[in-house]
Amino acid sequence: MRTRRATRLDANAVAACLLAAFEPYRARYSPEAFNDTVPAVAGVERRIAEMAVFVAVADSGDVVGTISYSLANSREAHIRGMAVLPSWHGRGVAQRLLAAVESELRIRKCSRITLDTTEPLKRATRFYERNGFAASGRVTDFFGMPLFEYVKLLA
Repeated sequence: MRTRRATRLDANAVAACLLAAFEPYRARYSPEAFNDTVPAVAGVERRIAEMAVFVAVADSGDVVGTISYSLANSREAHIRGMAVLPSWHGRGVAQRLLAAVESELRIRKCSRITLDTTEPLKRATRFYERNGFAASGRVTDFFGMPLFEYVKLLA
């Protein structure tokens, strides 16, 4: 498995990955929150054009995970859209995707990373905490759902 930057040619696979990863939580999301979290192919194409989108690619060439970030300013980035195909959970895909983003952000001299997560994503929250993210205490409304901000300072 390897990680690389996504291109427009990956949009269908990224959309499918997001859908597969978040489908088990659909009933716990408002419809608007789910649609924002799991964009259609056109939305993924916009992300690829506007954000840094990475994919984890299996030896077969299949996309098995994804993560995106955007720069809030020269020192802060915001992660969103992290997803791993359920059949690839526990194989280090998320760890490699996060490492790829953090490596690039260190090169860019970013010192702070934020991300938001929802209450149903307990496994993801534990992953973020194990990787140095801490709840900031900031909670916002995400289409009728609480959205919890997490922060990590990069050395």
